[in-house]
Amino acid sequence: MTALIVGGDRLGNIPQVLDAKGITDYIHWVGRKKGTRNMSIPGNIDMVIVLYDFIEHNLAKIIKRESKNMEVPCIFSKRGTSDLTIQLDRCKHCKKECYSRT
Repeated sequence: MTALIVGGDRLGNIPQVLDAKGITDYIHWVGRKKGTRNMSIPGNIDMVIVLYDFIEHNLAKIIKRESKNMEVPCIFSKRGTSDLTIQLDRCKHCKKECYSRT
């Protein structure tokens, strides 16, 4: 499964959490520059993870709208691994749809 991670200058231990949840590949956008607003979500993405304490408000709205149009689950989390783990566990759509794709 592939995830798009938007936000956070550095990911720290987040890749280990993703791997434990079955997300083996990821693309990371830092999300602090205005140019990120013009980027499109890649078509091979199974999930979008927004680290909301490290991106601008308008980008969060754009990502949410695009992921909804693509029918890709979008999770909003703080950058900490404990919050990300909780949000991934809460995502019922991910458990039914995404994890079965791998």
